[in-house]
Amino acid sequence: MRKYLPAAAIVLLSLAACHNATKPDQSSADSTTHTDTTAQTDSLPAPYATKSSKNYSNVLGWHEGNTPVAPQGLTVTAFATDLKNPRWMYVLPNGDVLVAESSTHDDVGKKVKDAVSGRAGSGNFGNSADRITLLRDNDRDGIPEVRTTFLKELNQPFGMLLLDKTFYVANTDGILQFSYKNGDTVISGQGKKILDLPAGGYNNHWTRNIISNVAGNKIYVSVGSGSNNAEHGMENEQRRANILVINTDGSGEKIYASGLRNPVGMDWAPGTQTLWTAVNERDELGDELVPDYLTSVKEGGFYGWPYSYWGQHPDPTMEGKQQPELVNKAIVPDLSLGAHTASLGLAFYKGKALPEKYRNGAFIGQHGSWNRSTLSGYKVVFVPFKNGNPAGQPEDFLTGFIADADKSEVYGRPVGIAVATDGALLVADDAGNTIWRVK
Repeated sequence: MRKYLPAAAIVLLSLAACHNATKPDQSSADSTTHTDTTAQTDSLPAPYATKSSKNYSNVLGWHEGNTPVAPQGLTVTAFATDLKNPRWMYVLPNGDVLVAESSTHDDVGKKVKDAVSGRAGSGNFGNSADRITLLRDNDRDGIPEVRTTFLKELNQPFGMLLLDKTFYVANTDGILQFSYKNGDTVISGQGKKILDLPAGGYNNHWTRNIISNVAGNKIYVSVGSGSNNAEHGMENEQRRANILVINTDGSGEKIYASGLRNPVGMDWAPGTQTLWTAVNERDELGDELVPDYLTSVKEGGFYGWPYSYWGQHPDPTMEGKQQPELVNKAIVPDLSLGAHTASLGLAFYKGKALPEKYRNGAFIGQHGSWNRSTLSGYKVVFVPFKNGNPAGQPEDFLTGFIADADKSEVYGRPVGIAVATDGALLVADDAGNTIWRVK
């Protein structure tokens, strides 16, 4: 299988200290076998080939009649507006769309905002809504007739999951379960906490996503690092930068994969038993380092953080702290999504409403850069798949979020991706406080 790198990295080939890296075999009980494990010569630039930049976007919000732009033949409409930081979505079997409205807590957000000189719109700061909103579109016309607060008084909720009659919510500090029956528009009560999770640390990595296996007897939990690159010590990174796996009652916790700085979106490639994740990589090594990526996840695999990146590239900030035995086995990701794009959302398209070319491919929400001299991300990209593997480079799917690149002005920032029961693609725009619908 080819390992795809961004065009920008190829342009900087003359700056690169090229390395060879072999990706270990991907076969395991929970994954398909990848036949191409040959060595790759990459073209990443050297660390600090360009200086580390701070270029925060200023969010303008959407004007009436203004929407993101989809490929010709598809229509973009606002499925829901006037939300408060709609970050993630989950579609229930009956078609109800659940939206996790949450953001950085006010005390942390204020510190970050002050640190960037209080630039308006540089982030989503303020009190987190800490709720899940339900949207019900009974006649499937793209306009929800029902809107309720499904769950409230949560703690930065993000991932959601329904297994039989049990509804799970991943708060930043743990997983809760609630009783659910089909058609419920409101859930009350405190729920039962089945797993504690490490909270605090690097404010951008508070999100916790969850997904089950096909059998419905395991839950996979993504937990981002508590730092950019372990600058506070590895003792503060326990159970972090991992995908964990647990039983549905919270027992039997194991580390499924490690060295993943901030794995957020997770999904199963159609027709396979392979888990894929979108990973938000480290900052402050230059404009083109380190590429965010989409990768298949090998059980027991190590993906480099914090000691190396993109396989065996040693991180210069870890000099004197390296773990050579870990670096030597670091897995090369499958596909680059560009440096500093903040690639977070991930959903394989299993619907039929969009054109044939999109079926079984992956849609990825790119929240957008702050650590790059020119804006990157701020769009939804599509990755074609064939036989369970990427079959080409990422291509733009939903654009128009950037209002003026020279002024670093944007209308919104896409994050979560979901597929509605009618096959429409839903995109959560947390800065624009909107759920977009593409069909």
